[in-house]
Amino acid sequence: MESGFESLTIGAFAKAAGVNVETIRFYQRKGLLLEPEKPYGSIRRYGEADVTRVRFVKSAQRLGFSLDGIADLLKLEDGTHCDEASSLAEHKLRDIQDKLADLRRMEAVLTELVCACHSRKGNVSCPLIGSLQRGEELRDTAFR
Repeated sequence: MESGFESLTIGAFAKAAGVNVETIRFYQRKGLLLEPEKPYGSIRRYGEADVTRVRFVKSAQRLGFSLDGIADLLKLEDGTHCDEASSLAEHKLRDIQDKLADLRRMEAVLTELVCACHSRKGNVSCPLIGSLQRGEELRDTAFR
């Protein structure tokens, strides 16, 4: 006898996985999730493995992996390819570190410009607007 968790409709499956039905369909179109056979005259049913797979995808997304990166991870999900998974994670970590460095540079430039705006006196042009018009400080500092 089947448990209710092995015979889920797409709506119940989506709810159990914490996503909406359109997310399930999207993952199917992207090849991240298989679409089960549809028995003649019946509806497709999903099981615990499908719920686990969607949770895997959502967890990887929260770590910043793209859908293509997640597809690569799914190929390794049996857990026997730790070196390959580690390599993918190291690449993602470098991407995140680069983005953080860019954000820190942008923060520093904007902090400087905001301070310049607050300290301006008289009928002087806005330092922020002037800097954006010239493009010098932002291009030279924040986007190397």
